Amino acid sequence: IETADIAALTVASVAALTTAQTAALTTAQVVALTTAQVAGLKPAQVAALTTTQVAALQAADVAALTTASVVALTTAQVAALTTAQVAALTPAQVAALETADVAALTTAQVVALTTAQVAALKTTQLAALTTTQVAAIETADIAALPVTSIAALTTAQAAALTTAQVVALTTAQMAALKPAQVAALTTTQVAALQAADV
Repeated sequence: IETADIAALTVASVAALTTAQTAALTTAQVVALTTAQVAGLKPAQVAALTTTQVAALQAADVAALTTASVVALTTAQVAALTTAQVAALTPAQVAALETADVAALTTAQVVALTTAQVAALKTTQLAALTTTQVAAIETADIAALPVTSIAALTTAQAAALTTAQVVALTTAQMAALKPAQVAALTTTQVAALQAADV
């Protein structure tokens, strides 16, 4: 089927494709899908996409996926998302990601997350991040984390915070740190604390 013909299919017709047919679409055909067609894909169809197909989706198409479709994404598919696609995810979509998917994000993908997306991370998702991923979170994003999320950091994650991230913590966030988290801070991190945070 030519790409122009793919784009001409109705949303219902695309949604009627079997998972095998969906997986057989060429990269060019995937690129030709309209945002409405991608939004109409069933979760099983989304799960059937190859990592190459997922990476070929337009950022707007990824943002149009239903929450159920985002949940259906495999860890490999999430890892295949481009930074532009990651940045296009809505906060609700980010919150819908499985903890294993969040743990599989590359540092480049973590950096691509917007402040609103990071703030939307559930405590279980945040706890799944590696220390390398935590250190990659931008300072503005760290400052936007709810106090409950800060309190949920593991001691290893707290110790992995960069000096800039520690400086970015709000007074309320510092107050939310548990004694074990504070004890895990390095001397460099402690020296970076604002006077109001001590």
